[in-house]
Amino acid sequence: MRRRIVGVKLPKRAAVEFFEVDQLEVKKGDLVVVATERGPVVGEVQEAPREVELGEGEGYPNVLHKATSDDLQKAEELQDRERRAMEFCKGLIEEMGLPMKLLGAEYLFDGSKVIFYFTAEQRVDFRSLVRRLASYLRTRIEMRQIGVRDEAKLVGGVGPCGRELCCVTFLRGFDLVSIKMAKEQNLPLNPEKISGVCGRLMCCLSFETETYQQLKERLPKLGKRVVTKYGEGKVIRQNILLQTVTVELEGGGVVTLEIEEVKTP
Repeated sequence: MRRRIVGVKLPKRAAVEFFEVDQLEVKKGDLVVVATERGPVVGEVQEAPREVELGEGEGYPNVLHKATSDDLQKAEELQDRERRAMEFCKGLIEEMGLPMKLLGAEYLFDGSKVIFYFTAEQRVDFRSLVRRLASYLRTRIEMRQIGVRDEAKLVGGVGPCGRELCCVTFLRGFDLVSIKMAKEQNLPLNPEKISGVCGRLMCCLSFETETYQQLKERLPKLGKRVVTKYGEGKVIRQNILLQTVTVELEGGGVVTLEIEEVKTP
């Protein structure tokens, strides 16, 4: 079945998310109210409506309606409440000496609950904190501990490449990133060179891993004996992107050749 969907950027969310828009006429830049797992949220349309084919059981949450002046005023009021909740919570954390770092506060659109995001190196007993917050804010409180990658996603920043963090702009989740990926791409194994602002391996190491693996399959392995027009030798270096190998010849000397110029005996 075909459905009409639209891409919407939500507050405190990295990637554009998609919602069914039915017959509602919206365009890029419009503010809309959408249904999420946290309840209604005001977001901005980033991608114009388009039709997609969905399988059985597939679907997207709905765009409820275009944002009204009341919706925008409510969203602005919630932002102000979030700012004041953050200030109050930070003060309590400092007063109680809790070993935690507060990163953000988020009210549900109906104001029924506020979520506080924090990081901590150890388990934190924040029961007293929650009681005092609930007494002051007069709403339900949720304390949500997140990891360092989620912290970077929430706080934002610029990566070593000079661009805004991938987790802030388009990544929906965090895939496994390993040091093996850096090795396969012949990158320097210096932590300062391959780590992101979160201190973990950069997510972009996984973006081209599959391509590098495919290209590497065409090259003879390091130490492999090969035959060239200059004689036999062994491979001592690979350039995966240029598809060349450097060969140390038996008769002395080193040559760099394209893969087509090298044969295995």
